Amino acid sequence: MGDLLQKTTLPGTFPGLAQAVNGVALAYLDNAATTHMPLAVLEAMREFEITSRANIHRGVHTLSQRATDAYERARGDLKRFIGAGPSHELVFTSGTTEAINLVAHGLSDRAGGPSYLRPRDEIIVSGLEHHANLVPWQQAARRSGATLRILRPDAQGRLHPDELARLLTPRTMVFAVTACANATGERPPYEDLLALAREAGALTVLDAAQAAAHEMPRLAGLACDFMAFSGHKMYGPMGIGALAGARKSLDRLAPLRLGGDMVDWVTEQEASFAELPARLEGGTPNVAGAVGMAAAAAFIDGIGRTAIDVHLRALRAHAVAGLSALDGVTVLAPHAEQSAIVSFVAEGAHPHDLGTLLDESGIAVRTGHHCAQPLLEHLGTGPTTRASFALYNTHDDVERLVAGVAHALEVLR
Repeated sequence: MGDLLQKTTLPGTFPGLAQAVNGVALAYLDNAATTHMPLAVLEAMREFEITSRANIHRGVHTLSQRATDAYERARGDLKRFIGAGPSHELVFTSGTTEAINLVAHGLSDRAGGPSYLRPRDEIIVSGLEHHANLVPWQQAARRSGATLRILRPDAQGRLHPDELARLLTPRTMVFAVTACANATGERPPYEDLLALAREAGALTVLDAAQAAAHEMPRLAGLACDFMAFSGHKMYGPMGIGALAGARKSLDRLAPLRLGGDMVDWVTEQEASFAELPARLEGGTPNVAGAVGMAAAAAFIDGIGRTAIDVHLRALRAHAVAGLSALDGVTVLAPHAEQSAIVSFVAEGAHPHDLGTLLDESGIAVRTGHHCAQPLLEHLGTGPTTRASFALYNTHDDVERLVAGVAHALEVLR
């Protein structure tokens, strides 16, 4: 693990982390929200902007052709990164949220005729979800007349395939689940859950925002129709993400964004849409973001996802042990050993106060409901404090976190 740290802590590798906050060296532990970018990603985006900045697909001039080549090369690189097969396609989006909205809207939009989802159909969403994989399905159910059902976790926040089996019916048309719960770090058995839903005839949706930068099965080996993920949670830029899936499934979707570059031909009264992936990528794309996202994927694979995850699991185990030893502190999902997320509550201390005091010590964490309010209400915790680790974090960061929480509790109590 020393080799991993040596590769990722060389001066300048992550320039955004080489700063002080409140006069103290930054310990950045908010990686489940946004990771920092390595210099290799920043340089790839800078090189594109300097040498190839132009709009894609529409121009015959050299810069436009360069930009088109860079964009499509990034698409191919990311398809390989997630293990897509020959029958898969990847659509660039602004992130996981837009990607899931594209699916939910695309299956329930009736503007061009009957939608895939209809009255009396059923949508099942797990109870672990970020709001971005819940609220779009609430709206899809309202638009289509379908019924939204929830696969609820147990008291420890775990999902069970036998519970899903009981919910599945011939009317189940969609099943959506996360690969890792952002509020607790729970890693559900999504492989089995997706397979069960597909066997029942449902389309399957995987929110891989918290998982794409880690070890996970190849997309081609999953019973997954749609997989969504984001650049900013995998050491890449903000404002870029992807929806990957089987072409036959993506072809079911009504476009979310209508306009430039997603049409084949247009008259004053009608339009014919382009083939995938252009049909779902209306508007001017974030080409530099796509280039940066592909560069981030290459950076991850250059280190190795196995090595990264071994390091992160050790950090999480260290943090769980240290925080659990503090009086009145309860760690959520302590069993979730495959996670890089540690979410906890402390008696007598509001998470926002705790986060503020940690920030005074240069320690960046996230506080609140983490866009997963139904899950935290189900678990009975309310808002939590969440620390989340990335490959550049160290055991010294964990020690600072535990000591900082202990000090904050002394102040707050």
